[in-house]
Amino acid sequence: MPRPFHLGWFVGNSFGVHGWNQPWTGRSARDWAKPDLQIDLARAIERACFDFLMMEDSLFVPDNYGGSTQFYLERALRAPKNDPMPLVSVLAYLTKNLGIVPTISTSFYPPYLLARQVATLDLMSEGRIGCNFVTSTAERAAQNFGMDAHLEHHARYEMAAEFVDVVKQLWGSWEPDAVVMDEERGIFVDPCKVRTVDYKGRFFASRGPLNTARSPQGQPVLMQAGGSPQGRAFAAKHIDVVLAAFNSVPEMKAFRADMRKRVAAEGRDPDSCKVVFMMMPTLGETEQEAKERLQRKLAAKDAAPEVVLAGMSSLTDIDFAQFDLDTPLAELTTNGQQGTLRQFLAQGSTLREIVRNYSHGYDRICGTPDSVASQMIDIIEEVGGDGYIIAGPLNRRYVMEVTEGLVPVLQKRGAVRSAYSHAHFRDNMMEF
Repeated sequence: MPRPFHLGWFVGNSFGVHGWNQPWTGRSARDWAKPDLQIDLARAIERACFDFLMMEDSLFVPDNYGGSTQFYLERALRAPKNDPMPLVSVLAYLTKNLGIVPTISTSFYPPYLLARQVATLDLMSEGRIGCNFVTSTAERAAQNFGMDAHLEHHARYEMAAEFVDVVKQLWGSWEPDAVVMDEERGIFVDPCKVRTVDYKGRFFASRGPLNTARSPQGQPVLMQAGGSPQGRAFAAKHIDVVLAAFNSVPEMKAFRADMRKRVAAEGRDPDSCKVVFMMMPTLGETEQEAKERLQRKLAAKDAAPEVVLAGMSSLTDIDFAQFDLDTPLAELTTNGQQGTLRQFLAQGSTLREIVRNYSHGYDRICGTPDSVASQMIDIIEEVGGDGYIIAGPLNRRYVMEVTEGLVPVLQKRGAVRSAYSHAHFRDNMMEF
């Protein structure tokens, strides 16, 4: 019997445009502002017993590539995009077991507002909400919130650590049994079990308490994806589930070993911090069909390297349009996503070579559902990881290929859950 592992689904571009000018997408791109596609995804992955759905977010219209918004807006890359927080309540209402995880910025959200919103959502969903914390990296996002420039990279993680401290204290400002609803004594809430937090830090201050009750889970499941040394240190101290994107098994193995060492050094049980790896499998009815589909995807990337470069520009605040595709790059630095930049530049010497080799996750895995399931099981056995977060294109065809083709094979082999064991998201994630 293989080691059991978790499954999540990552929605890049979140509540934005999916499949613009792409095959097998129907009206999804034209109906981008409606929640139908995300609802169908949530229901499909819940039927397949995924642990969670995680939604990316960003807070700006990029103009990093070529110094203009033109490339991004014409291709619907990262804009337009709706706020995913209202979508969370819709998805939670229409599901019963699935964990729902929005992305929030520790740089721009007021901690009290975030703590209250998420506690409300967790109460509404009866304990199925998480938070993916990002520090936000873009100068344009900082300017949208009244700043001239964004904080320096290390300072952003100091701010994030303080943010998590204060929201956790706010979530804990009500004792688990504070709501007594004692009709005989006429007491709804026991005042002795609700307290202020009186938090004062370098970046944030909050008196508290929250004016809503404690999360059914104690606190929501906390996620994070930063790969820099500062990001890893932050995750080791605070985070329940770390999302990691590597395109080789040795990198996966090294990352998980490093994270477990860091978590233990913080005095935590390493098993209390799950590491899930981004995976984009290409499936086919035969091995040959799957290989041909993968080759077509790679050829499309080679034919339009500017799409990858524009995406990387928006993450790193570096205009990659200024460099020749076939000239070796000099060393680059950024105040944006430093771990992502290092991983990107390690894939070659010229931009053309780097784009050809780079993927934000493990995307070269392909085959029939049987063979892909075998490969996924083998990787987990070698890496010792805790699961995968699927990050392929968001269209109904791909969703069905994974949930109705791949996952049943994994379930039959005992690698992933076939039923939810617990009512709360946290308990399901910590089950194995």
